[in-house]
Amino acid sequence: MSGEPGRPPFRADHVGSLLRPPALKQAFRRYATKEIGDAEFAGLQDDCIRKVVAEQEQIGLKVVTDGEFRRGSYWGRFVDRTEGFEIRPASFKFRNDQGHEVAFTAPYANGKIGRRRPLALDEYEFLHGVTRVTGKITLPAPSTMHFYRCDDFADKKIYPDASGFFAELATVFKQEIAGLVQAGCRYIQFDEVAVALLCDPTIRDQVKAFGADPDGLVDLYIDGINQAVAECPAGVAIGVHMCRGNFKGHYLGAGGYEPVAERFFANTKVTHFMLEYDTPRAGDFAPLRFVPKHRGVVLGLISTKTPVLESIDALKKRIEEATRYIDLERLALSPQCGFASTVAGNPLREEDQRRKLQLIVDAARSIWGEV
Repeated sequence: MSGEPGRPPFRADHVGSLLRPPALKQAFRRYATKEIGDAEFAGLQDDCIRKVVAEQEQIGLKVVTDGEFRRGSYWGRFVDRTEGFEIRPASFKFRNDQGHEVAFTAPYANGKIGRRRPLALDEYEFLHGVTRVTGKITLPAPSTMHFYRCDDFADKKIYPDASGFFAELATVFKQEIAGLVQAGCRYIQFDEVAVALLCDPTIRDQVKAFGADPDGLVDLYIDGINQAVAECPAGVAIGVHMCRGNFKGHYLGAGGYEPVAERFFANTKVTHFMLEYDTPRAGDFAPLRFVPKHRGVVLGLISTKTPVLESIDALKKRIEEATRYIDLERLALSPQCGFASTVAGNPLREEDQRRKLQLIVDAARSIWGEV
């Protein structure tokens, strides 16, 4: 894995979650209805993870994940394994380009927060044992535990304001990251949805209607990440995936990164950013001018919301556009998001997913001569 400052660790990357195979989807259903127990469920997950890791290696990726195959959603396991959380309706809704809306759920702190069990350490230990390349672990960004119900995120008697909440949340992340690093993990990715959504004028208006300050939330969430990684040693790559929401082909927000770019890129203490740029909703590449020279960018140019396969020529053209604002050597390529932020997954087939991951590897070799 590259240790060079100012560039992502890999030219060909992906955001983490992968389509759950039918056998695994069935196992989640059977486990939920208690038809199978912990041991059988874990064994089925193990088998599916071995297969999906082998597939990623066969494609030519030098960084792999377990597909988030042990998670019902990208943040669900964090909540299950952290003391003090319950699930309530979210304050926002997903939508698609046809205007269809989908409600979802969000974490709510009904007690004091504490790390009850490792959040992803067991995922990494298994992944490390079944791959010959770098294993990456994904974690929901601290803002995930706050933003989706930013008007009512916690019991006011326990957390009267956000500062105490985020301080205790940071302790949970520090403990988890320390365990991951001790186990050998050298690549951690935060999935940051809130800051990307705070680029959307409609969502900013909603936040104001809740009585919150959108720009104040951006600063709060930057500080949340910085607190979480404050004790992470040098040599560990920390990427932040900025996501506009991804659920069954739907999204939460739109709008370019310009409203947050200067503060977020300059002040977030990570090695690189993974940015969605798959549709015009993402805006242009001009915000990349704010990325400091010691930080890199992974361009999410391949859509995980549709099976339509992009072309290498089109990707090269888009990357050339981006180099008006940032050097080619500081760039890499990935899908715009994961393929399955929840067990349900996006409206693609596993074959479509494989073709898109192969495209990333082939394009990276063509553009940079490496993956």
